[in-house]
Amino acid sequence: MGFHDPFQLFKLVLNKAGIMKSLLFVALGTLFFSTPILAQDNYPIPNAEVQDLEGNTFQTESLANDGNPMIISFWATWCKPCIAELSAIHDQYEDLQDETGLKLVAVSVDDVRNVAKVAPFVYGRNWNYEVYCDPNGNFKRALSVNTVPHTFLVNGEGQIVWQHNSYNPGDEEELFDLVRKLANGEAIKGH
Repeated sequence: MGFHDPFQLFKLVLNKAGIMKSLLFVALGTLFFSTPILAQDNYPIPNAEVQDLEGNTFQTESLANDGNPMIISFWATWCKPCIAELSAIHDQYEDLQDETGLKLVAVSVDDVRNVAKVAPFVYGRNWNYEVYCDPNGNFKRALSVNTVPHTFLVNGEGQIVWQHNSYNPGDEEELFDLVRKLANGEAIKGH
């Protein structure tokens, strides 16, 4: 392989280094964004306006669960991991409700063009969750949600104590364990 331009080899090395840096950046980003995150300090649910499935507005600061744990799950109808996570939770939801008093609030991030698909989608799956739509992304932005699925765990005092984004089969078991700890009055420790 001959190089006619004296800088051609240098450019080739720099180009390959740039590709390697890009791959490293993507790998680290994936690792960071798919890892459970423990909130540094518990913080309250921020207020934003969302809609219920009938289109009525609702203020998120009103989300509460009578001193019991609550899950807030951001999802979308087009997101296969979101659907897998909510379906996996649904399989054990009633038992977990009886055991811990858990409430799950599913917040669709489908935009204005797709928000009409949310209600039929939810009813077709018989999900027994409170479901809200955030078509303008107000609540999503207030919680710095960049990708879905993104799940928050809220303690009985209404403080967000844990969050996780992405979903792999079995992740719900860790979430259920954390819910049980909260219901038993235990603090959640970092991972």
